[in-house]
Amino acid sequence: MSELKLLKALSDETRLRILDFLRNGEKCVCEIIPFTGKSQPTVSMHLRVLKEAGLLKERKEGNKVFYSVADSGTFKLIEIARKIGGGKN
Repeated sequence: MSELKLLKALSDETRLRILDFLRNGEKCVCEIIPFTGKSQPTVSMHLRVLKEAGLLKERKEGNKVFYSVADSGTFKLIEIARKIGGGKN
């Protein structure tokens, strides 16, 4: 995975919120959409960016798509970035 893709994926607040939402395990896209308060196409775009950066795994079950974080180390990276940037959790 390209470092640039990874950093770009982590540079958006909505994508960070999605990753935080997935912290406790796999969620259906039908749960992610209402959590974000964004439209289905917008959420799909954010999920695609996260998946292309290697941050998410996808699993299909019937007509539902489930997402989970590909590597729990992602949360350590986010925490470090927030500390360096002076952001809040």
